[in-house]
Amino acid sequence: MILSESIEDYLKAIYALKKEVGKVVTTQLAERLEVKPASVTGMVRKLADMKLVTYKPYQGVALTKAGQKVALEVIRHHRLLELYLNEIMGLPWDKVHQEAEKLEHAISEELEDRIDQLLGHPTTDPHGSPIPSKAGKVNNSSSKKLSEMKRGEKAKIAEVRDEDSELLRYVGELGLFPGKSFEVVNVAPYKGPMTLKIKSKKIIVGREAAKQILVNKISAWN
Repeated sequence: MILSESIEDYLKAIYALKKEVGKVVTTQLAERLEVKPASVTGMVRKLADMKLVTYKPYQGVALTKAGQKVALEVIRHHRLLELYLNEIMGLPWDKVHQEAEKLEHAISEELEDRIDQLLGHPTTDPHGSPIPSKAGKVNNSSSKKLSEMKRGEKAKIAEVRDEDSELLRYVGELGLFPGKSFEVVNVAPYKGPMTLKIKSKKIIVGREAAKQILVNKISAWN
């Protein structure tokens, strides 16, 4: 079945929202995709007729197995392209998301396989997000938001949300790339900034930015 780019974008957005917030409602989809709620309702009903989602008014939207397969395939294309553009083409990590958005619907399965082989069958993209396997398997971790960390806790950066290029530039300037270990040395009250220590260097991170950074707690430095 040949699907339109719009349908693939909807399925990908539903998958992402499910991971982020749990239950997915049409108003969230409208906001994520920047379209009118009425348009979302019409498309969701169409996807339900195609057996790609299940949908009942006021009860949310969920991907079927067929819908999830499509979503993961598009996400695989996107994240492989991000890594290719970053590692092979030298594009900064804050610019690859927008370029991959344009290309993810166009590449063939053969090109996908060649990119995967060239990159050494990677498991994460430049932002730390897991790349689904060819079979549609995803290694989801039990990461938590940096903003939820407490003073004295140690962690390693797992993933940085890639939709906001300004955020990525900010985080990159701070040196908070995936794999970087740190300790929280201070959390300012009233949603103030957090102070992290990386080796002997202290870094101040805004709380809103900290919500977009996922980390894995560690008990000691690696």
